[in-house]
Amino acid sequence: MFRKLLTLGAFLLVTQTYSVNVTAAIEKNTKTQTHTIQSDERVVYGVSVSPYVRKVKVMLNEKKLPFKQSEVLPLIGLKATNSEIPDDFTKASPLGKIPAYSEKDWSIADSGVIGDYLEAQYPAIKLLPSDPRERARAKWFEKYGDETLANVIHTKIFIERVVKPLVFKQQTDESVVQKAISEELPPLFDYLEKEVGDKQFIAGNLFSIADIAIVTHFVSLEKSNVKLDAQKWPKLAAYVQRIIKRDSFQKAL
Repeated sequence: MFRKLLTLGAFLLVTQTYSVNVTAAIEKNTKTQTHTIQSDERVVYGVSVSPYVRKVKVMLNEKKLPFKQSEVLPLIGLKATNSEIPDDFTKASPLGKIPAYSEKDWSIADSGVIGDYLEAQYPAIKLLPSDPRERARAKWFEKYGDETLANVIHTKIFIERVVKPLVFKQQTDESVVQKAISEELPPLFDYLEKEVGDKQFIAGNLFSIADIAIVTHFVSLEKSNVKLDAQKWPKLAAYVQRIIKRDSFQKAL
């Protein structure tokens, strides 16, 4: 059951504030979708509380590309809640994962792949540096956020403190949370503190996918009732708040 929980949580990525009724938010997103997808629309598939869905929404907002959102759980969540599986979601995401994205008669899934497509298709506002080395660093930090940060913040903190008690009515294993906070997060934050330094953005002089992929998980951390220690990591804390205040991020929260 615990393995199943982790798998479902890895896709739900619910990031409502710790005090709100997350169950109600999930139930809202399991209702059958009645919106008919038009061929000329950009559509993002996935629940708004997923950091990976949020990542795609921030990218679209930064590029000033209008879009609609189809609030839908990943396939594993739809099955777990005995919800109808929308046909348009199945077409957009053959593996049933979120986020997925459709545009006219074309669709693709996975936030990294979606980001690469948006960058190539709509290059007017860039989210990747032009310099090859800075571009490589931006992609590295995207991976760092998507995998390294998520493996601790989401799996060992957010699932325990939010998903288990509020969605599955199970008791939090606070020992897992405390170990993650005291032992696993500090070296990750030490690395980011050093890399951010006095820079405005983490990869080059451009706000990029790196900033989006990193900071989206700090939103999850905050909503899990864990605060980033600004005295211990002052540069990282200032950086996170600076990125979250961007209009593109605020619209995606």
